[in-house]
Order: sequence, then structure tokens, then C-alpha cells
Amino acid sequence: PDLLHAILQKLADSIGDYALFQIENGAQLIQIFDSWAGHLSPRDYETFASPYQKMILDKIKEKYPDVPTVIYIKHSGALIERMAATGVDVVSLDWTVDMAEGRKRIADSRAALGYDGPGGVQGNLDPGILYANHDAIQERTEEILRKAGPTGHVMNLGHGIEATTPEENAAFFIETVRNFRHS
Repeated sequence: PDLLHAILQKLADSIGDYALFQIENGAQLIQIFDSWAGHLSPRDYETFASPYQKMILDKIKEKYPDVPTVIYIKHSGALIERMAATGVDVVSLDWTVDMAEGRKRIADSRAALGYDGPGGVQGNLDPGILYANHDAIQERTEEILRKAGPTGHVMNLGHGIEATTPEENAAFFIETVRNFRHS
């Protein structure tokens, strides 16, 4: 583990430097994709991923405290509170997490750690829904938007779009989001 930790330390430092470079060259937001961290147990996440994610985020926030940060981990249902504990501004949820439950877990974790505000959330439509008919796409999209609430949510897929997704369904998803209004 010592060699692995040394490698992870160097990677986190380099990624942090690269994020600063991105900001200095116009990036207005930094999102950390750690798609494979969802394969780790909570204990291993706390040992092999979270400290290094936090190093990257701390480096960004030290120099650019107002630049929003987002973290995405595929299959992260068991890690949501730990993701929020990194100090990230927005936790991106995949489609395996109920949006309302995810929001509550993030807010509770942030409150327990003394962070300001409930934190933002991104996601989390199942990309497979984009193969369904328009009624199903609209129903699922609007359900997520209602559960997320009117502020602090970036509507998105719960993971990347599949290459064979019908373009008209992707466009319908976008229009559904654009047309949605909280009552």
C-alpha cells in the first residue's frame, strides 16, 4: 500500500495542478470523474480514493474558492455521504439513487460536518430511459426534477449517453427539462 499511496499522492497533486491550469485558462467549473471508485467498499474508498479527491478539491478551493466543484462516481449509492464529506460543492448521483433520498443524505452529511448549505446535486436519469417512448422519458425526467426541487440541481443523465441512443429522444429529454417549471 505504501507504493500505491505514493502514486495516488502524485496523481492527486498533478490532477490538482491541471485543474488549476484549466481554471486559469477559462474553466468555470471543475468536475472530478472517478467512475471506478464505486467498485470500492466504503472502507477502501476512504483509504484509496476520498483522501486524494479531497487533496484535489482542497488545492482548487485554496486558490479559487468560488469555482464550483462536482464529483461523479458511478454506482455510488453506498458512498454518497463520503463523497459529500470531501467538501465538493455538488455531488453527482447516478441513476441507482433516488433523487430525494440522495439530496437528504448529502445535506445531512454536510450539516454533520459543519459545511455551509445543503450542497448541490447533479443527475440522475437512467440513460437507458432514452430508449423508451416520449411519455416514459417525460415522466421519469419530471419525477427527478420534482424530487430535486427548484434550486441547487443540475439535471443530467446518471451516467454517459449511449452511442446508440436515438437523437430525437435525447432532444426530447432536453426539451422536457427546458419546459419544466416547479409549481
